[in-house]
Order: sequence, then structure tokens, then C-alpha cells
Amino acid sequence: MNDGTGPEQANPLVAALRDSITGYDVRGLVGSQLSAPIVEALGAAFVDVVGAAGSEIVVGHDARDSSPEFAEAFSRGARARGADVVSIGLCSTDESCFASGTRGAPSAMITASHNPASYNGIKLSRPGAQSIGFDTGLADIRDRAEVYLVDGVPDAAAPGSWRELDVLADYAAALRGLVELAGIRPLTVVVDAGNGMAGLTVPAVLGTAAGLPPLPITIVPLFFERDGSFPNHDPDPLEPANLLELRRAVVEHDADLGIAFDGDADRCFLVDELGQPVTPSAIAALVAAREIARARLADPQAQVVVLHDLITSRAVPETVEAAGGIAVRTPVGHSVIVDLMRETGAVFGAEHSGHYFFRDFWSAENGMLAAMHVLAEHGGAQHPPEPFSALAQRYTPYAASGEVDSVVDDVPSAYSRIVEEFMGAAEFDELDGLTVTGTVAGDEPFWWFSVRPSNTEPLLRLTVEAETRSRMEQIRDRVLELIGPA
Repeated sequence: MNDGTGPEQANPLVAALRDSITGYDVRGLVGSQLSAPIVEALGAAFVDVVGAAGSEIVVGHDARDSSPEFAEAFSRGARARGADVVSIGLCSTDESCFASGTRGAPSAMITASHNPASYNGIKLSRPGAQSIGFDTGLADIRDRAEVYLVDGVPDAAAPGSWRELDVLADYAAALRGLVELAGIRPLTVVVDAGNGMAGLTVPAVLGTAAGLPPLPITIVPLFFERDGSFPNHDPDPLEPANLLELRRAVVEHDADLGIAFDGDADRCFLVDELGQPVTPSAIAALVAAREIARARLADPQAQVVVLHDLITSRAVPETVEAAGGIAVRTPVGHSVIVDLMRETGAVFGAEHSGHYFFRDFWSAENGMLAAMHVLAEHGGAQHPPEPFSALAQRYTPYAASGEVDSVVDDVPSAYSRIVEEFMGAAEFDELDGLTVTGTVAGDEPFWWFSVRPSNTEPLLRLTVEAETRSRMEQIRDRVLELIGPA
């Protein structure tokens, strides 16, 4: 194993590879950090580490300009080490998870998710869509790939094969089987695919492109043409600027709601009929209540666990507990919640970044499935017709700041100032960064805030929530003052 100190570091490809490894996937600038030789070495190393020689692996890719070349390079490296490649071609990340889950095969998804067009990457999974992070195999894959970049990829005794497989129709049918939409009232929904993979999956799942019966849903498409240059906006709906076209279109078409997907369509974001964004915490609470009800219908005595990261709204655990579930708070981070989904047997998990995880989907993320739950709830007969804004508001009872970034040179000093300020008036925990929860009495409004350091930049990220907007703004402004001095 290369420890990063040997002569291999003189190889510029090795240095580029190291720059492209994150905590839970491969991600980098095309050309300078990620290139076909690096991807080929990763494909070979992946087969070795997951023990896939002589068996199948699934390879899919998104619509980025470099993705077909990278999928071919990954497959070439994998076949050299003896794996039989099943190429599912253009697909969403959750479609790749579906293929891994149903086939019981490791998978590689070539995508940079929500990053701009100049990036690409790889999401890797073991059989059953079990995501691979840095501590669960990705570091080993990196180290072996470094050796292959220096010494070349040796051919296995029996090189692997390659074949194509279209899984879109089966994927669409499987999702229809998890969320019933046929009986909802008619809805008009604007969908912003962002020139990404939702342009392929939405017509299949919510329309008739995969041969399924029509649903009472009229889709108004925005940017369904797949284009890896993302000419209309970056494929990251978490950024407010990237929702502007969707918000305008919902109002223009008098739609019931709008849905935006990121580049690989594994995250979804909602706007109401007024064109106003709906917080991911509200979607998390709504879906959690539905998944708990579904699990308790199957087994009324079951202990139903729901995971939520620590910057989701307090409304999420409150909703979970009111529905009879057990809410488990987690650190922020994709790889953390992926591992905990399987360890706890959680029926559902949510990140405030818009990732939603489902036990009935191999505990993997699925933005489409979350969107389908929203459509089923909003269009269901159990509710009288009401605007989506009213439904969303029931799951948004508190005032939140969103994430506010501050440049900080000395994080420990900032923490010390915060602790000194709120000592005696709050409780502290360090599950992930520093979370401060006010100890309030009587009619005083509750509040809490989280400050977390960035892993890649000299930033502290502040999130504040309170029972009233005035209290939230008061706490937010005071904490920013404390953070401010370097």
C-alpha cells in the first residue's frame, strides 16, 4: 500500500488521483484531476478490492460530456482484472443503485452529481447498492490504483466480458410499486431536470415512456434535453439561483408544485404553488411520517427508526415521534448516514442537503422516490384539496436561517467565544462541530444553533432555528458577531 511518501508521488497522475478522492466518492476537474488513465486504474483497483473477478459489475454514467469516455475507461480497467461488465449506459444514480440491488452486483456510477460541467467523478458501491466511502474501501481502491498508474494494470488470467442492459423500465415499475400514484387527484407539476438525468427518468416513472399506464399527473418539462454543458444553470438545486426558472414556471403554468432534480437525479427539491422553495426538512418530515405509517401497517409492534442529520429542523424528530417512530440524530455527511441506515435498520433517512434514503431501496438514496411520496401525499384522497404551501407549512412550524458561512482562521477560538457567551443559558454537544441548544423556561421561545467547520475551506457553517423569526434572527446575529473576530 502506498503511504504517499514513496517515489510514486513523482507521477503526476498519482497526485491528481489523490486530489480527486473525497470522503465518499471520486470527484475532480476533468483533465487536471480526473482523466481516462486514472479512471481505468480505478476500475481495475475496484475489481480487486471488492473481489469481482469472475463476476458481474454494473457500470452506468450521467450525461456529462466526459462520462461516456470515463465509463469506457472504467470498464476497460475492470475487464482487465477479470470482471464481467454490465453496462447500463445513461442513467440516474438511483437507477444505478437499482441495478446493483436487483443484480446483487458491485456498481460504478460515473457522475459528478451537482457539480458544474467542468467536473466529473465516480460513485462506487458493493453488491446491493452498499455505498463505498473512504473508510469502507475507497482508500484501498485509491492505493491500489496508484500502484497501477505507476506499474500498469496487469491482465487477469481470464479477462472479463462486456454487455449492455437497459434497466429503465424495470426501475420505473419498481418505484411505481413502492408509492401508489394511480388514485391521486389530477396534479400539474413543473419539473426542472437541469439538463441532467431526470430528463430520462421522469418521463419513465411519472409518464408513459417506459410503457407504464398513465398517471393523473401533467408534467410541464423544464430543461429535459440532456446536455453535459448544463447551458441553463448549474445542476445544483440547493443553490437558490438555480431554482429561479422553476419558480417562475410554476406560477406561469398555475401548477400545483414544482420539482427540481440535481445532475444525477438522486436529490430533489420542491417549490410550492406560489413559487416559494420548500425546505428539505419539511420534505423529510412528510416522507418520514408516510414511511412510518407504511412500516407500522406491516407490523404494528415494530420499532421504526428514522435518521436525520443534526441540521434538519426540530420538526423532523417531532414528526417522527408523533407518528410512533424513533428519531436518531446523526452527524452531517453522506457516508455517515449511509452506514447508519444499514446498522440501525432505519426505514428512512434524510439529510438537509436533499438526500433521502429508503430501507426498501437497499437503504440507498432516491430523489425520485421522495418526490413520489410528496405527490402521493398532496394528491391523496385523505386530504381535502388544498394548496401545497399549506401542506408544506404544517411541516415548517419554525424559523430557520439556512446555512451561513463565515471565514474563520482560528476555529477553536471562535468555539471558545461561543461557549463563554452561552454558558449557563444553553446545553452543548460536539456530535459534529458544536451544537448549542437553549435552556428556556415558560413561554420563552426555544432555539438552537450548529456551527461546523468545513472539511475543505477555512469556514464555519452556522445553522440557527428558533420558535419565532425574531428569536432566530437575534441568535443568528449574535453568533455571527462571536464568530467574526479572527
